[in-house]
Amino acid sequence: MYKRSLVFIAACAGLAFFGVTMFALGPVLKQLGEGANALPATLSVGIILGTVLFGPVVDRFGYKWLLICGAFLAIAGIQGLANYKDMTLLHISMFMLGFGGGILNGETNALVAEIYDDSKRGARLSILGAFYCIGALLWTLLNYFITDYAIPLHCISCIMFVAVILFIAIQFPKAKPKDSVSLYKSLRLLKYPSLILFALILFFQSGFEGISGNFTVKFLGEMHETPNNTATLSLTWFTTGMFIGRIPLGLIMKKLNDSATLYLYLSIAVIGVVFLYFNTGVVFLHFAENTAVVYLSTALIGFGVGATYPVVFNYLGSTFKELSGTAFSIAIFIGLLGQFTFNRIAGIFFDRGDFACFPFALAFAVVMMMVILPAAKSKTKIKK
Repeated sequence: MYKRSLVFIAACAGLAFFGVTMFALGPVLKQLGEGANALPATLSVGIILGTVLFGPVVDRFGYKWLLICGAFLAIAGIQGLANYKDMTLLHISMFMLGFGGGILNGETNALVAEIYDDSKRGARLSILGAFYCIGALLWTLLNYFITDYAIPLHCISCIMFVAVILFIAIQFPKAKPKDSVSLYKSLRLLKYPSLILFALILFFQSGFEGISGNFTVKFLGEMHETPNNTATLSLTWFTTGMFIGRIPLGLIMKKLNDSATLYLYLSIAVIGVVFLYFNTGVVFLHFAENTAVVYLSTALIGFGVGATYPVVFNYLGSTFKELSGTAFSIAIFIGLLGQFTFNRIAGIFFDRGDFACFPFALAFAVVMMMVILPAAKSKTKIKK
């Protein structure tokens, strides 16, 4: 029999490592040379495939060994980045990191959604989401204080290895009964409009997070000529904002309904994007360069998008209890197609020297989430 508290700790550790995965390239992309702008797309492909794999596997075989495999794949990818010598091998490493990270992301969220009931699920998913921020924050801070990015990568690898020992030592929930899991039942989930619409919200959320983590530093460097360590600190403010936003999220979701909570947070994200846009000097209101405003902008943006995943997962966990792993897998898969799409398009624009498109892409993603939410909620049976 598993202990819920230990499983929750393991899930938090796993999602913290996914935070490292999502921001792995942001602080170092500028240092990797020609062709590096394509690496975020390779990372996204790995995350997508890991996401597709985890759902049916955990529903059929349980969580434990796939979680361990995902962690080892992520460690291998991190070590490949730390010992980078060839661009082809670096793409392979980024694929492995993404593949392991995709498993960790989907599995930890599905795991927490399964072990808690409706009264506690939203709050626990919010706390879990805060550990994503802790992982990303640890990574960006290490890179801010240590200029040789290989050293932080080795530190993260050691911490991950310790967590793997925890994964091996504890019990996890058992697999679903075999008669409740089948390919037919899994594919039937695709007929639910609520699942597809909420997945589309995650499409834009993941696209937003993907380009924020991978291109913010380069955007600030090109538009502001901001020093690399100063620009890297903006990622710290982004993750700090997201962390601060997720801490009270469970309480806010009890005071407001889920839709009102998400609109409140996304409105703050829009304000942050507007601040970032005007501070670049690309419009007629030429604000003087102000590093403090840049950091405030990224903090507001991080705060504002911090509610999306916990709120959406709360809906999905309550609606699709029988095949929660597969439902999360489908939703995150569609969501991470957004990460790949946004990363790919942003990489193309950045290669052309069109850096001013970055704030527009962020604003577009937030607006689309706000537009889709009412339709998604109207198709679900959950009344929040």
